[in-house]
Amino acid sequence: MRKTHTYQPQDIQVFKNKLLLWSQQFREVLWLDSNTYTQTHSSYDAVLAVDAFTSIQTDYIDAFQKLKEYQTITNDWIFGYLTYDLKNTTEPLKSENFDGLQFPDLCFFQPKKLFLIKGNQVVLQYLNMVDDEIEADLEAIKKVEEFHSNRDENVLDNPIKIKMRITKDAYFEKVNNMLAHIHRGDIYEANFCQEFYAEDTQIKPLAIYNNLNAISKPPFATFLKLDDKYLLSASPERYLKKSGQTVISQPIKGTAKRSGNEEEDTSLKNQLINDVKERSENIMIVDLVRNDLSKTAIKGSVHVLELCKIYSFQQVHQMISTIQSTVSESTNPIHIIESTFPMGSMTGAPKISAMRIIENLEETKRGLYSGAVGYMTPQGDFDFNVVIRSILYNATNQYVSYSVGGAITAKSNPLNEYEECLIKAKAMRDVLEA
Repeated sequence: MRKTHTYQPQDIQVFKNKLLLWSQQFREVLWLDSNTYTQTHSSYDAVLAVDAFTSIQTDYIDAFQKLKEYQTITNDWIFGYLTYDLKNTTEPLKSENFDGLQFPDLCFFQPKKLFLIKGNQVVLQYLNMVDDEIEADLEAIKKVEEFHSNRDENVLDNPIKIKMRITKDAYFEKVNNMLAHIHRGDIYEANFCQEFYAEDTQIKPLAIYNNLNAISKPPFATFLKLDDKYLLSASPERYLKKSGQTVISQPIKGTAKRSGNEEEDTSLKNQLINDVKERSENIMIVDLVRNDLSKTAIKGSVHVLELCKIYSFQQVHQMISTIQSTVSESTNPIHIIESTFPMGSMTGAPKISAMRIIENLEETKRGLYSGAVGYMTPQGDFDFNVVIRSILYNATNQYVSYSVGGAITAKSNPLNEYEECLIKAKAMRDVLEA
């Protein structure tokens, strides 16, 4: 049984900064922050879960069944991640590419301490609490000294040397190979990704996350620490959210860069709105998501709320669609995730064929990149992002990685796709090379 306490700090932003710093003492930390980005479908402005009371960690074999059992047994809040490679438990697929990060395929934990932030109010929920523990923690959080200027932090102990897993020429060759599959009719869209990485590198994860978040301010920012493994994410994309019997998915397909010049920025946005290729990318994935949601939906309840709507972020304009379904009260929430995973925006269509081709052409095991991070409530509601625009770090291996990708369709130009990848990679490169 959780003990609940409500707290209203004088300055919510100062409290958030101190709270995240205070959390670093724990082995398990999951911080989710919307950066007060205006959203129709939002439950909290920010959430912090720390200090595992129980946890589950497993490879892909029967992973969703194990998660169902864990969620049933805990009957509580659980926080964690699903890697892209869980595809191997839902379909006869494999992941045999290089993996420098070595994250477990699935990991969730039941936090002892939970902070739910909405507006100027913080709700604390503690499990197995000792007397006065909440009051003691709030006092400790107040005494934390903030970062005064994240950009002034010496975030790297040594200069970082970022390498590309795929050379530019090899990238063009692989995209042309994928286009050949499309022209043959094997697939009609696939998301092709490439990795940027650094070896023998030590970083300061929280400082890097703060800098990345400051220049991106995305609606699905994430700081994840699980012992020696870290995710520092500036994701703009929601994978799947369940609230009661309503399920929504919000795939992103279609990207344009931003400009500091207002007139040029408006022009870039309008070009994206009217870009036939980008719209076709988005609509193909909308069809895939509609099909995925229909597997668990009440008949006739799947419909598109927004089609190809443009949302603007600090770094880029994005084309986002919103698809909604209604499920029966008896539907297992994990089954909804399992039947739609991995998300269509990171695979392509038809999904299984696209994933097979992706595995053959990419050079890196995706792992947590293009997976999902989020939480489930005791009532079986959930909210998960898509892990993109993210830096992954294995502190023991001293291995830093970020991957970027784009949708390849029949109208794709390899050079344009390559340049789009560099636009998406810019924020991660900037903070690592700061």
